[in-house]
Amino acid sequence: MSNKRRRSIFEIFEEYFENLEKWTERFREALIEKPSWDHRACTMEPLSNIMVTPTEVIVTSDLPYAEENTIHVKPVSEDTIEILAKMKRKIRLDDFGITHYKGGFQTLRCQIRIPVSVDIDKMEVRFKRGIFEIRLPRKQERDI
Repeated sequence: MSNKRRRSIFEIFEEYFENLEKWTERFREALIEKPSWDHRACTMEPLSNIMVTPTEVIVTSDLPYAEENTIHVKPVSEDTIEILAKMKRKIRLDDFGITHYKGGFQTLRCQIRIPVSVDIDKMEVRFKRGIFEIRLPRKQERDI
């Protein structure tokens, strides 16, 4: 005999609403435009692009003025990676004509959600002329 405990209706509802909350958060992030900088943390979000092919996922990010030896890529969760890089020179908000905030940016930071499962351990990176490219091979899913 199996000693499996049946889930109560409250546990099922709780799981359903947790999943619904995660889905709505992702949907909200995709629809709502946010500023591309955080003046408190002195970070700026670079332009990024994701291309999914049958064998790999290619993420490109525009990292102007980034120092090549300071670029770091780390996984945040199963489907999200974060790119961090220090800039060669500080960019001030005055350079953009923004006068109601003071400060500047010295770090580039972005979090990118990968839409398919990938193998992070086999990641390949390349930085050339301010463009940072990450190649992530897709995990092979086999049907039996």
